[in-house]
Amino acid sequence: MHFTVGDLSRTRVADGPDPLWEIVLSMHQLREGRGRAQAGHAERTCHDRRHMMSALTPLMPARGYFPDFLTPAAASGGLESGIDAVLSTPKSRLRDELSLLAQHNPLPSWTRRLADGEVTALHGVGRALRRYHSYVLGPRWPDIAARVEADRQYRTGMQCRAGTEAMLHTFGPMLSWQSSVLSAEYPVDRDVHLGGRGLLLVPSYFCRRTPVALLDEQLLPVLVYPACPPVPEEASTPHFRLAPLLGHTRAAVLQTLQDPRTTSELARHAGVSLSSASEHAAVLRSAGLVASVRVRQQVRHTLTQLGADLLNAGLPRS
Repeated sequence: MHFTVGDLSRTRVADGPDPLWEIVLSMHQLREGRGRAQAGHAERTCHDRRHMMSALTPLMPARGYFPDFLTPAAASGGLESGIDAVLSTPKSRLRDELSLLAQHNPLPSWTRRLADGEVTALHGVGRALRRYHSYVLGPRWPDIAARVEADRQYRTGMQCRAGTEAMLHTFGPMLSWQSSVLSAEYPVDRDVHLGGRGLLLVPSYFCRRTPVALLDEQLLPVLVYPACPPVPEEASTPHFRLAPLLGHTRAAVLQTLQDPRTTSELARHAGVSLSSASEHAAVLRSAGLVASVRVRQQVRHTLTQLGADLLNAGLPRS
């Protein structure tokens, strides 16, 4: 994912668990026989389960593509808001996304009526989503919400203290932030250019090893990732290890200089004023951690070997 400066200022973490993403991703686990998603199923009748699963299973294959219309942005407002958005999906989009799904997955005949936007077919999917949320996710929702909230507080706390770039560094090794590009191991090779729209980061209880993104790049950029509980400060990012020594802001400035930057670039990426960036760079330069060179009307700052060694101390070598 390629960021501009505008994207950094518009990147945020979702306010809580997204019920429709949790439904889709828990279905993946359920179909693979993974234990986390199975609570609550045995308590329901075979009839309920059969109808619920027959409506959802064809739309949510265990691997590969599933339709983007199943995880609308409106679900951030709650289950009913999300289901209303699913039921309001334009016919052209239903047709296009189900056709794409059918390229690699045989679909039952009733999905043709769904692709045509028939109200009964759409409401059947809506009922199945509600039942699944109640039967499968309901018993686990307090755990789901608690895990997502712990992750959200960790990420947003870092963003408030040290800026968006420092927050993006907290996702390693799952995500790698380098030179305005956020990278992840992914089943297919993709480049997504955010183009100033920003990125919504959605922590998920049921997301598996790798993050998940929408296929349609015309939609609001979203990256769903496995919610992880906060890690001890001394075991996480260079920022956390160095903050007690340098202070949060100066540690963030040092980490930002993993890429050479002018004073104005340093201020922008570290989220500080121009005068503050200049002051922090001067202190780090006096300590031998940063070197500064004037090029015409600008001053360019780079890490010295000592600064790089301090920043990388204790981190595993690749």
